Amino acid sequence: MRRILAMVLVCVFAMARVNAADFAGAFDEGNRFYEQGNYAAAANVYDKLLQGGQASEALYFNRGDALFKQGQVGKAIASWRQAEQLAPRDPDVQANLQFARTQARGGVPFHADPWARYLGLLTVNEWTVATTAAGWAFFGLLAAGQWRPELGRKLRIWLAVAGVATVVFGSSLAEALSRNYLVATAIVTAGEADVRIGPLDESQSLYKVRDGIELEILDRKDNWLQVMDSSQRAGWVRQDQVLIWDQARKGGS
Repeated sequence: MRRILAMVLVCVFAMARVNAADFAGAFDEGNRFYEQGNYAAAANVYDKLLQGGQASEALYFNRGDALFKQGQVGKAIASWRQAEQLAPRDPDVQANLQFARTQARGGVPFHADPWARYLGLLTVNEWTVATTAAGWAFFGLLAAGQWRPELGRKLRIWLAVAGVATVVFGSSLAEALSRNYLVATAIVTAGEADVRIGPLDESQSLYKVRDGIELEILDRKDNWLQVMDSSQRAGWVRQDQVLIWDQARKGGS
C-alpha cells in the first residue's frame, strides 16, 4: 500500500513539474513575441494559457501590455484589473492602470476615490484574514478576562484595540466584497460608444464614452445595459460595445 501511495505521489509531482515547465515555455514564447513587436501573437499565447486554467499576476500584466500596444485600451484595463486582484500593491500594475485610465479620459488624470485606494491596500482574502485574526484576538482576550478578572483589567486597552480592529477590518471586508462581487462594471471596448436615453439604437444619444472608460451597471434589458458614469449620468449602452467586469475576471474578452 505504501509503495502504491509513493508511486502515486511521484506521478503527481512529475505531472506538476511538466505542467509548470509547459507553462514557463509558453509564457516565455509569449514574451518573445512581445519583444519582437508581435503583440497580437503575444496576446494570443497569453489567452491560451488563461483558457488552460493558468493564471498569475505576471500573466495578466503582460497580457494587458500586449493588448494596450494594439490600442485595445479597455481590454488592457480589464487585464490589469485582474492583475490588481492578485497583487493590489504592485506599483507597475498601478502605474499602468493610472496611465491607461488617464488616456481613456482624453488626458484628464484619473483619481481613484480615497475609499477605493484604502480598500485596494489588501485583497479580499487578506481582508478576510485580518478580520478573522482581529476577531479571534478580541474573543481570546475577552475569555482571558472572564477566566482571570485581574488579568482582564490589565488587558482592557488591548481588548478595546482588538474590538476596534475587528469592526474596522470587518467593515472593510464587507465593502470590498460588495465592490468586487455585487457592483458590476462595464469597461468600454469600442473606439467610441454612445450612451443613449433608452435601450434602442434610435434613442437619442446623451453622451459618448471612449475606449477604456469604466461604467457602473445599473440594469440590463435584452442586449442593452443601463450604466452610470463617474459624473452620475445614467443612460443605456449596447452590450457588444463593452466588456462586463464579471466576464473579464473569468478571462473573458
